[in-house]
Amino acid sequence: MDLLLGIDMGTGSTKGVLVDPAGVVLASATIPHSMSLPRPGWAEVDAEATWWREVCEMSKRLTREVPPGSTVAAMCVSGVGPCLVLCDDDLNPLRPAILYGVDTRATAEIRSLTEEFGADAILEQAGTLLSSQAVGPKLEWVRRHEPDVFAQATGWYGSNSYVAAKLTGEYAIDHHTASQCDPLYATRDFRWNTEWATRICGHLPLPRLVWPQEVVGRVHAEAAAATGVPRGTPVVAGTVDAYAEAFSVGVRNPGDQMLMYGSTMFLVQIIDEYHSDPALWTTAGIEPGSLALAAGTSTAGTMIGWLQTITGGASFDELTAEAAAVPAGSEGLIALPYLAGERTPVFDPDARGLFAGLTLRHGRGHLFRAAYEGIGFGVRQILEMFDDAHTGRRTVAVGGGLRSPVWAQAVSDITGRPQLVAEQGIGASYGGALMAAIGVELVAPQTDWATITHEITPNPDHRAMYDELYGVWRELYPATRSLVHQLGKLGR
Repeated sequence: MDLLLGIDMGTGSTKGVLVDPAGVVLASATIPHSMSLPRPGWAEVDAEATWWREVCEMSKRLTREVPPGSTVAAMCVSGVGPCLVLCDDDLNPLRPAILYGVDTRATAEIRSLTEEFGADAILEQAGTLLSSQAVGPKLEWVRRHEPDVFAQATGWYGSNSYVAAKLTGEYAIDHHTASQCDPLYATRDFRWNTEWATRICGHLPLPRLVWPQEVVGRVHAEAAAATGVPRGTPVVAGTVDAYAEAFSVGVRNPGDQMLMYGSTMFLVQIIDEYHSDPALWTTAGIEPGSLALAAGTSTAGTMIGWLQTITGGASFDELTAEAAAVPAGSEGLIALPYLAGERTPVFDPDARGLFAGLTLRHGRGHLFRAAYEGIGFGVRQILEMFDDAHTGRRTVAVGGGLRSPVWAQAVSDITGRPQLVAEQGIGASYGGALMAAIGVELVAPQTDWATITHEITPNPDHRAMYDELYGVWRELYPATRSLVHQLGKLGR
């Protein structure tokens, strides 16, 4: 039997699955890891010691599970992104990988590139204004602050394209990841913006563009020895993990939405025509010629973990029970979940977290429910913007945060939207396995392995109360922005 190997390098772990062409998972594994936070505003990973080493270990584990008479027909690796990995000719990373929007070091470069190219022109060409999510300013930061590293580099990669290069020797990047490398890519036309890309990349060549489901190349001998994957196995490009996760649960048609409950909250909506909004990200999709809107918060599960730590480290189940015992609305307590700045739609790395309305009556359970609700208000704000492009017709919830029934129910109550939950919740690695199957034509391009098992429905009794609280929540950030900026300066 032909089998598929899907691997995803996430923020907190690398996950892998071995799947048959019907979508049945034969084996899975997880390897935990963490990011490095060497300075305020920096977020990095050692690409070789973490991503490549874990892909090798994961591949060895899963290929040992291949039954006699079966073979790995193709593999696909997705990963966090957009990221920046600068390498030499031997694919040795020259510095730690600079991570996606949680790394906010390039604020000066965002400003200077925006002034150079013009905000309106960037929005028109790239579909997205420059922010900490963009790769272009990160490249510019390395050029300015680490010129020796920049000069030594002969190629630049995202997390998945770096691993694909290590496996095959091919220098390529998928269209979706490229569309998050603003302002290097012309999203409307699905091509590099050669003028701007050449200006920013300098001597660095632009990778060949492929779609996430396309075969990049085949596993070469050195990679086969390192991973246990047979030499000659086709490698499909893959993409940024959030989009691979959306693909895994059938978010593929215009109006389909994904809410990913993870360390951060990430949202994707498929659209049927080009649409740009300065408060969102417009990107290429997974399938050839497709488009999507995306948005992401800077914290979500990380805020819950922070609260768990600072309130005594009680078990997750205990804290969930305490939050569930608190009435919806947290008895007048509201949270701004901006503990690491905020990405969409605020785009303010200097935003800060806030609890408003605290009284002596409020306890630990109130803090947790208010945090979940604060994240939910942020989701509502983004979904309302998505509706301007294409009304959401179907919302699928994914991610480890669904372990908390309080969180998911609060989001449905606050947004008024039902959420579908798929049977298979493995995530991006499962989506990668499906891309691999499509890429080598083991299954038809329209194949969808997702099976919906249940629906989280809004409680109409909470709607009016949440509408009122949402109005207050939306006022909190603009009302306190200048004050928290001042506090941020004092904190530095």
